[in-house]
Amino acid sequence: MLVEVLKSKIHRVRLTDTNLNYIGSISLDENLMEAAGLVDGEKVHVLNVNNGNRLETYVIRSQTPGEVALHGPASRWAEKGDVLIIVSYAQMDIDKARSFLPRIIYPDEKTNQLSNSQN
Repeated sequence: MLVEVLKSKIHRVRLTDTNLNYIGSISLDENLMEAAGLVDGEKVHVLNVNNGNRLETYVIRSQTPGEVALHGPASRWAEKGDVLIIVSYAQMDIDKARSFLPRIIYPDEKTNQLSNSQN
């Protein structure tokens, strides 16, 4: 049997930008993506701590340090400065899931940068 479990979590980052006239997605600082084990195009759930909204979209790698930006229709879902939690899931055999450890990172909420221990 396969189960879906938490694979990655970026806990509490601040939304730095929105762009309605861009193809819909979320762009993330490539350092955050790498640390969390996310890949370009991966499906994620984005949780807005400020208003309780939950959004499903895909990730685009950004080379802008600290960038967390929503694009297209998703840009209307949150305001610049909102605090977000970004999660991804993986399907795996139930026996593997019992011992699997997700990658969870805790960037600085003000700068969206990782501490040296998380790089």
